[in-house]
Amino acid sequence: MKVLVPDEFPRGGLPDDVEFVEAGAEFAVPTSSAMAERLAGLPDLQVVQVLSAGVDWVEDHVPEGVTLCNAGDTRSPAVAQWVVAVILADLIGFRRAEEQRAEHAWEHWRPRELAGKRVVIVGHGSIGRAVERRLAPFGVRIGRVARSARPGVEPVERLAQAVEGADAVVVLAPLSESTRGLVDAEAIGHMQEGALLVNAGRGPVVDNDALVAAVRAGRIRAALDVTDPEPLPEDHVLWTLDGVLITPHNSGDTPEAELAAQALARAQMLRHRAGLPLHHVVSGPARPPR
Repeated sequence: MKVLVPDEFPRGGLPDDVEFVEAGAEFAVPTSSAMAERLAGLPDLQVVQVLSAGVDWVEDHVPEGVTLCNAGDTRSPAVAQWVVAVILADLIGFRRAEEQRAEHAWEHWRPRELAGKRVVIVGHGSIGRAVERRLAPFGVRIGRVARSARPGVEPVERLAQAVEGADAVVVLAPLSESTRGLVDAEAIGHMQEGALLVNAGRGPVVDNDALVAAVRAGRIRAALDVTDPEPLPEDHVLWTLDGVLITPHNSGDTPEAELAAQALARAQMLRHRAGLPLHHVVSGPARPPR
């Protein structure tokens, strides 16, 4: 079996008939836009396995009839850790502490507790469930929003109503044509004053103009691991607004998450080699033809 992987992918421990190639691959593990653009030139390609939960950056490059798989929940613990950390940092006041440290200012303020706060998770998939499990011990009240309604979960059509009264709104929805701009001016307008908007999904899921307007007005604060555009230009207003925390889309990039995603990809190679159904299929046939 011929596979295409990035240079940093661990290559030991696989069967001898798994051959790493630059052309003619039937199984590919792209990790960049440049690798994604090469997929159309692989006539024998059957499976594309990414090491990320999101596939919006690669799916347009996957040829018809090829199976596309994502990394499942391998990144969920890392992203959930980031989400909980920024919520706690906001409530405790770590941003204010850092500002005062830079000014050598000893000024007392009252930190707040997470217990009893209401957090609404927009996009209640594997990462959303991981966030909820980590928030539960703090005594948080959870609201859930997903593409379609189910017990305990509101549909996206009721997003504006669902976020009312929330102390934090956590955006984890994947990017698609139906979710682009999902968290719009109406939804942000229904957030209570002083709430925190957390985005660890995709930048364009949140209407950037509405976000900037609300933060600039002091209505809400924001913690962003993803932005629109991305990378965020040096002169973008989000860099200078008070009440904004930004990380460079790295919440899921821990060494532990990378190893877990690579291990999943290796397991998927072996399943494909054995003719077994693949896990975490996003599109295409669940079991590629042999």
